[in-house]
Amino acid sequence: QVQLVESGGGLVQAGGSLRLSCAASGRTFSSYAMGWFRQTPGKEREFVAAISRSGSSTAYADSVKVRFTVSRDSAKNTVYLQMNNVKPEDTAVYYCAAAPYDYRLTYVYTLEDEYRDWGQGTQVTVSS
Repeated sequence: QVQLVESGGGLVQAGGSLRLSCAASGRTFSSYAMGWFRQTPGKEREFVAAISRSGSSTAYADSVKVRFTVSRDSAKNTVYLQMNNVKPEDTAVYYCAAAPYDYRLTYVYTLEDEYRDWGQGTQVTVSS
């Protein structure tokens, strides 16, 4: 099992930037792919971005492509979500997630059900 703790959320103006962090512990960090999801009240959790075990492959939702960047730092056991040019519709609770072990170094997961461990979430609010 992996323990995940998100941080970096807060209030930001539209057009601004924010970087979310997700610190992981409990399993060898390089053994699992990671992802970011978000959820707003009354809506289902939606995929935002994902990164493979090796960090060489990434995937993004169309709504955040070009604006958001996912990365991982094995030395710090941390995955990041750099959010640029944020919009009011980016307002949500953001969750990081860890997938089960997969031998494939470059595979990315985009479905919620593919992830096993979840953080508690961090609120991001974008004002217009």
